[in-house]
Amino acid sequence: MRLHRTVLVTVLGVIAVTLSPVRAQAAEFRAVTIRAADGVTLGASVAEPSTPGLHPAIVFAASWAVSDAEYAIQAAQFAAEGFVALSYTPRGFWNSGGQVEVAGPADIADVTSVIDWLVANTATDPARIGMAGVSYGAGIGLIASGHDPRIRAVAALSTWTDLPESMYGGDTRRGQAAALLGLAAEITGRPSDALRSSLKRFFSDSEPDEVKSWAYQRSAVAHLAAINRNAPAILLANSYGDSLFPPNQLVSFYASLTGPKRLEFAPGDHIAAEATGLAGLPNHVWTSVHRWLGHYVAGAATGIDRESPVVLLPRGGAASESGRDWASVTGTPVRYGLGARRWYDGTGSLGGSAGWSATIGAGVDTIASGGVAIVSGGWEALTGIPPTAWIPAVNRVNALVWTSGVVGPARIRGIATAHLTVTPNVTDATIVAYLYAVDSAGTGRLVTHAPVTGGVAGRPGPLTITFPATATDVPAGQRLALVLDTEDPLYLDVNRMGPLTVSSPPADPSWLSVPIR
Repeated sequence: MRLHRTVLVTVLGVIAVTLSPVRAQAAEFRAVTIRAADGVTLGASVAEPSTPGLHPAIVFAASWAVSDAEYAIQAAQFAAEGFVALSYTPRGFWNSGGQVEVAGPADIADVTSVIDWLVANTATDPARIGMAGVSYGAGIGLIASGHDPRIRAVAALSTWTDLPESMYGGDTRRGQAAALLGLAAEITGRPSDALRSSLKRFFSDSEPDEVKSWAYQRSAVAHLAAINRNAPAILLANSYGDSLFPPNQLVSFYASLTGPKRLEFAPGDHIAAEATGLAGLPNHVWTSVHRWLGHYVAGAATGIDRESPVVLLPRGGAASESGRDWASVTGTPVRYGLGARRWYDGTGSLGGSAGWSATIGAGVDTIASGGVAIVSGGWEALTGIPPTAWIPAVNRVNALVWTSGVVGPARIRGIATAHLTVTPNVTDATIVAYLYAVDSAGTGRLVTHAPVTGGVAGRPGPLTITFPATATDVPAGQRLALVLDTEDPLYLDVNRMGPLTVSSPPADPSWLSVPIR
């Protein structure tokens, strides 16, 4: 296995250096083994410039279920720019020993061991070290930056900052995402007992507080004070439709950082925005990574420190937009009251008045859908085509639908919310909300969607739905549609077959708020 890995990273590195627009310095590749503090061995590879003297360094931690070969092309490009570039496989996966600990204390200690090895065995300048990673590697890098002050900058792509929010956002379990991660760990690694136990409790919906506590300690937000104390320069980049780590958690985490920082959002799903860069193709995310680490680690004048730090790449291919903070790139909330259903088509009006009640049959799905985890958003990143639904065909027996008057052209920028009064038929209920941009033929393009779970059986009570952030343009002549149903394969709901009532009492009207610029 080690010989195969050596050949793979060498071949990929040669290709990368050959194709890279930066070829001032050649890279020398070698596969290595690093011993962690507890004796576990970590598989790694390192690319070094051929020029003499001390160099800035970058550490890549591999993604979930992937080996250190993931970053061979990017490592070669960084080495061509004068960096020592080391990639390693986190413990428990592929060529590394130990068990999968999910960014636990052992994983964070491993980063220090890797940096110790880097300084001792390469021409690394210990005052100029950064970390970068995608997904799992990104989360490890963020947390580690609060524990090892030698990490001067981090580039975290498709990352999480709040793992409980990723697993239980809207008090609703993300079943598809958790199943994919659990299966991948079983196939490519050696899950720890704690990971298996947490997943078992997650799927059985037992002891959620214990699972959330386990997950919270594996979140950058739990280490925020330490991260701010060390003040590394942090670049966060995610996709609007990330089905593993929805983007809103990054918005709040970014706002809490006190050091140099940058936030970028783009269309797609988990790892979709940065995937082509891993293959060595031109990529806007990796361009930012090189400029970010070039400035904050190598000390180069890339100009990124003088740019507006919050960047939105709208869905559909529009030009990127930027601002000094999150508020400056988001729209003004426009509130639409949810009106009563019309007798002739079962559709309500966005902009209607309160004083109504409507009952649907829970536990039956409709054609409104968030798609398939990773696949649907990845397809959108490649083609620009989001999940769609023909709104007239949404079954009004099992869903509620509201449509607006013409709102396009309009730019939706930011986080939409909805407020409802719900009466479940069991202890609580799960509602999935979908916001569509609808053309004249009734075809809706999914703008954003989110679930929420709560309520008390037989008792009306408020539920608030917070949608993932988005940047979507609504073309001229198009309308908005809000669809509420109770089932989606992405989520593990608590519904049972039976009636579920949504109402809009005059004292507490139901509404949808959409940020529009």
